[in-house]
Amino acid sequence: MLNELKEKIEDLSVAMEKMKLAEYVKLLDHPWRLLWINFLAGVARGFGTAIGFTLLAALFLYLVQRAFILNLPIIGHFIAELVRIVQEQLR
Repeated sequence: MLNELKEKIEDLSVAMEKMKLAEYVKLLDHPWRLLWINFLAGVARGFGTAIGFTLLAALFLYLVQRAFILNLPIIGHFIAELVRIVQEQLR
């Protein structure tokens, strides 16, 4: 029974090392560091979102521009209808 308990303690120790529990507790002891890390993560996430949206918007505008150059009647009719709706709402 003592050997089983020793094995369980060793397994628990290995699991705690894998979870990096000590680093997490150390981080919780320094709340300003935790806030700083979360702030930087938020800035990076926001910057990535902005870049991604910019690229998607640029691709969309490029495709719409190409559609105007090709003068596709379906898209032209759709955009004309949108313009008419917007103008009615402005009145």
